[in-house]
Amino acid sequence: MDPRRLLIFRTVVRNGSIGAGARELGWTQPAVSQHLAALEKEVGTQLLLRSSSGITPTEAGGRLAAHAEAIAAQLHAAEEELADITALRRGTVKFGTFPSAAAVLLPPVLATLSNSAPDLEVTFSELEPPDAIPAVREGDLDLALVFRYPCSDIDDEGTLEWTPLMEDRVLALLPRDHPRAEDPDLTLGDLAEDSWVAGCERCRANLLSSARRAGFVPKIRHSTDDTIVVQRLIMHGGGVALMPETSLEAAPNADVVVRTLPDLDNRMIGLINRRGALAIPAVSALRDAIAAETNARLSTAAMI
Repeated sequence: MDPRRLLIFRTVVRNGSIGAGARELGWTQPAVSQHLAALEKEVGTQLLLRSSSGITPTEAGGRLAAHAEAIAAQLHAAEEELADITALRRGTVKFGTFPSAAAVLLPPVLATLSNSAPDLEVTFSELEPPDAIPAVREGDLDLALVFRYPCSDIDDEGTLEWTPLMEDRVLALLPRDHPRAEDPDLTLGDLAEDSWVAGCERCRANLLSSARRAGFVPKIRHSTDDTIVVQRLIMHGGGVALMPETSLEAAPNADVVVRTLPDLDNRMIGLINRRGALAIPAVSALRDAIAAETNARLSTAAMI
């Protein structure tokens, strides 16, 4: 099987049409069609269903596309290793993380890299863990910073490597006029009758799990991933919420009450990558910069 034709096939599948794939490749559409026809002849079966709206992989085509993604990822790793031989720590790293980490952790990391590895280019996508995980697995990202709660279902992370970095405290947010806002003995169970504002998929699952341990089912009134919206809702009587400390740091609001409760689990922030990706110096340089930043934060917190 011609690997070049396999990569052409991957480009067409990712773009959804032969014409769009040809434009990305900088080729003519007939040239791309010829390579696809030759590939189908090589494998002995039809790989694409063609229509006026584009192409759809057959079952065989879908499986071959998955292998093509893996081959493309390995080629990318080879390119980065060779680039590092000719120019130390030169290369491009495709990175993704969730919003609060993007606001709090990423800027100082990029500032550090601009000094330690000025030829390293980091491209960034803002993604919650359920979207970042398949992006890493399929090669759209080289490295992603994600979070897990003790209750998180991590089976979807498959064979990806996981590097835990830091705990992120989960706190309770209440309106200032809440009758228990200043109660020193407040527990999660004391908020059983309140309305709740739920966050992203994993944060919502953590709320449900924590409430179940406390003996109640939360009445979720609103759902939003936006930490500013969460706090504005609380200010105006929309309910109460749980929020990680990094989210509060990214969007502080002096008009809500923040409480540490004894019966809440922290979440863990860490990195995920395909196996072998950390052998690429550019990826390793970004990993090291992120680890240094989280270690610095932990050291500062320990001194307070």
